[in-house]
Amino acid sequence: MNKKPKTTNEHIISIYGFITGLKREVNIIKTNHLKHLHEDVNKLDEKLDKRFDTVINWLVYGLGGVIILLITQLLYNISK
Repeated sequence: MNKKPKTTNEHIISIYGFITGLKREVNIIKTNHLKHLHEDVNKLDEKLDKRFDTVINWLVYGLGGVIILLITQLLYNISK
């Protein structure tokens, strides 16, 4: 265990060491963990974009098919 500081100078040195350790930990979190988290979020975003594009394509193609079917039925009924 750590030795308890007895003087004010020892307290200040102890606090400074603690703050330095915290700065080091925050720096590690910023540089390492947040970088990986950002990469994972970007990968997930790309996957969702691909799926969303696929859904939009299916809707557009389906709507286009229905419109073509309605136009052909309309033209068939008019020509009769």
